[in-house]
Amino acid sequence: MAELHKLVATLRTALEADKAASPHAPAEHPAMPVAPGGSRAELAARFARELEAVGGRLLGILTLAEAIDRIVALARETNPRLVAIADGAAGDASAIASALDGAGFAVMRTTPAIDDGARAAIRDRLSRADIGIAEADYAIASTGTLAVLTTPNGPSSLTLLPPSSVITVRVDRIVTDLAAALEALGPETLATHRMTLITGPSRTADIEKRIVLGVHGPKSLDVIVVWPRDD
Repeated sequence: MAELHKLVATLRTALEADKAASPHAPAEHPAMPVAPGGSRAELAARFARELEAVGGRLLGILTLAEAIDRIVALARETNPRLVAIADGAAGDASAIASALDGAGFAVMRTTPAIDDGARAAIRDRLSRADIGIAEADYAIASTGTLAVLTTPNGPSSLTLLPPSSVITVRVDRIVTDLAAALEALGPETLATHRMTLITGPSRTADIEKRIVLGVHGPKSLDVIVVWPRDD
């Protein structure tokens, strides 16, 4: 953890110096430069390998329409009592929620909490959801890690409380390593948002060093890489 804080501090210093030389208004969700298709495919393949090495599962590299169908199919396989979903940078949550609702599943859309009572109510409902669906801001190819920023519409409890976590990420948001993700987010975003780094399902070792899944978070992690149809 100390190394992570040191890396963030180093990147912030460098980025702030660069901004002072060329000031510009920061975007809430900074866009990554568009990489050639081959580079995107290579990064996606590496991310998939590392994700599965840490116990996650890639549901596919899909168009948005295919991703929605796959999420509905997953819900039919597990028959959840409640599915929780938050808006993300790409704005795909409404389409996913509508498809789940149309398939007969109870859907909870997370909304900004106005006070402590509202936050407690949201956490209570999330604790009763069987599936939590979120969008990652970035995916890190070198470790199979997902970086998810906490926002008013997307509380961190969405990726921590439901036992099954489903996360989508746009293919142009897959970067090589943690340093690249932090640089892409920028110092302003890092200073004003909590970031959750998710590397596989939740793991806990007992006194006999046996690994148990799901004690302090989701016991399963499914990821969909969304590749736009027209890209």
